[in-house]
Amino acid sequence: MRNNQLHGAAGSSPERRTLPAGLALAGAALAFTSMYLAAGALTPLLVVYRARWDFPPSLLTVAFAVYAVGFLAAALVLGSLSDHLGRRPVLIGALVVQLASNLVFLLALDVGWVIAGRIIQGIASGAATAAFTAALVEHAPDGRKGLGPILGSVGLTGGLAVGSLLAGLAIQLTPSANTIVFVVLSVLTVVGGLAVAASPETIRRGPGALRSMIPQVAVPPAARPEFLAAAPVVAAVWMLAGLSGGLAPSMVHSVFHLDSGLLDGLAGFIAPAVSVVVGLSFARVRPRTAVTIGIYSASLGAVGIIAGAWAGSLGAMFVGQAVAGVGFGAAFTAALGLIIPLVAAHQRAGVVAGVYVVSYLGLGLPVVVAGQLTDALGVVPTVGWYSAVVVALSLLSLGAQQHLKRRGLGQDAGDPAGPRELSRA
Repeated sequence: MRNNQLHGAAGSSPERRTLPAGLALAGAALAFTSMYLAAGALTPLLVVYRARWDFPPSLLTVAFAVYAVGFLAAALVLGSLSDHLGRRPVLIGALVVQLASNLVFLLALDVGWVIAGRIIQGIASGAATAAFTAALVEHAPDGRKGLGPILGSVGLTGGLAVGSLLAGLAIQLTPSANTIVFVVLSVLTVVGGLAVAASPETIRRGPGALRSMIPQVAVPPAARPEFLAAAPVVAAVWMLAGLSGGLAPSMVHSVFHLDSGLLDGLAGFIAPAVSVVVGLSFARVRPRTAVTIGIYSASLGAVGIIAGAWAGSLGAMFVGQAVAGVGFGAAFTAALGLIIPLVAAHQRAGVVAGVYVVSYLGLGLPVVVAGQLTDALGVVPTVGWYSAVVVALSLLSLGAQQHLKRRGLGQDAGDPAGPRELSRA
């Protein structure tokens, strides 16, 4: 943890009453989760918007993918700002932006509003994710600091899963799903924001805020072999996340000819839900073993998804998504666990930024391309090519991992990089 971290409420003035540590932790977890509930809720709602405004599949995938643009831009520019300004002002600002995105979706008149709302939503999440992850660690009780990253992991991936499922349920049960979803999410955002505002500051203000806003993406030579070996599977598992969030719900209608909001939500729920369970379960698995499992799972998951689409079996596609979720949960954290220990503390931010550039390019760009191909080729052939690229990237990463082992370049740490270690990045 940084040297300028404060303990308890030491960073707040004596006159200012703040929440106890336990409530501050719960409030930060609620606020963080609300951001990803909103991101996940858009997965089935995009299908509703398309039916309402009759726009082409290519625009649907753009509306999904622009989130990655906003997230990546904000994460690279604002990701370290809370280290200098303090956690509270950055988090409150991000939650205000998040509330604005909720209101854009609530009042949306056409797909242009949705695209704008997704960009704003991505900016809010990108600005806040690193700060929330740090704040959860800092608010966690002494001796249980590992609880912070666990809450962060569950809030992020679990929020995406639950947001999709609950929005799908609202679509199934009510004609006013969009209004219900974003009113509830706005309330959660406000409550979370009030809790953050009333929490003690955990970081002392320091110089360098403007300098921290210059994006730093750098992979030192010591980490490059591991980075290059992991990058293909990192891109592959995030491509699968994009497939589950950007294409799978609309496939329920276009491929399987089922008109069900609940199934739309389930299509966006399965992969991230499995991912969060696997990610937590694999916390003590050696990173090299976990990333190898992730590679095979990503490949099998991609094959299962396209097999389900070709056979007209929604159940088979869901199984493929579940296996893809195993791939994400196993491979992504393991990749960080292999790369981060190889660099010095002052180099970690640049390395993590590099990983997230690969991740969010994998999430956004291929889905946009797939949306364009869908108009020309059809859904199933496009998903076939998409799945083939995922398998190719996974196998490329597998070959690179084996090359590292043969040459003795890859060093698998004796202790897995669990949540506590990764949080220090």
